[in-house]
Amino acid sequence: METLRLKTLYVLFFIEVSTRRVHVMGATANPDSAWVTQQARNLAIEERLTAIRFLLRDRDAKFSSPFDELFRTEEVRVISTPIRAPKANAFAERFVRTVRSECLDYVLIFGRRHLDRVLRAYVSHYTEQRPHRGLDLATQSAASRHRLGTWNEGGSIEGTSSAVSFTSTGGPRDPDRGS
Repeated sequence: METLRLKTLYVLFFIEVSTRRVHVMGATANPDSAWVTQQARNLAIEERLTAIRFLLRDRDAKFSSPFDELFRTEEVRVISTPIRAPKANAFAERFVRTVRSECLDYVLIFGRRHLDRVLRAYVSHYTEQRPHRGLDLATQSAASRHRLGTWNEGGSIEGTSSAVSFTSTGGPRDPDRGS
């Protein structure tokens, strides 16, 4: 009889606040500073940082000075959230809650590669089909056809600064953080 071992996987993702576009960079069982920095390099190499003005990230020790320096060389201002303030990174926290409640609570994940495939499929749905209240119930793809910015009351987009919000997720839910 084969025994089942459960393990925690951590997901690294970036979310563009103005358009709600999500970039899932990967999952790992053992995230460290080198892995996180390499994933950020991959994001920069794919030229996904061209319109980004600042990065809001939490204060995890994995985000070392090479991680921050990579964004500074791309002329992205790095802002750390206040200590023990999950509401400061509300867009990322909300995405974590959404992906858990709409996807991961219904799927038994068999490993890292399976998690990568499931998240890729969910992010495709999140981008192409799911309406977003912050975008006046438009889909993300409809909002990205306009220039980056925020929706005004008339249903058009006004230009504002764009940002990428970042967090990693994984492990058991923390009841103190409301997720």
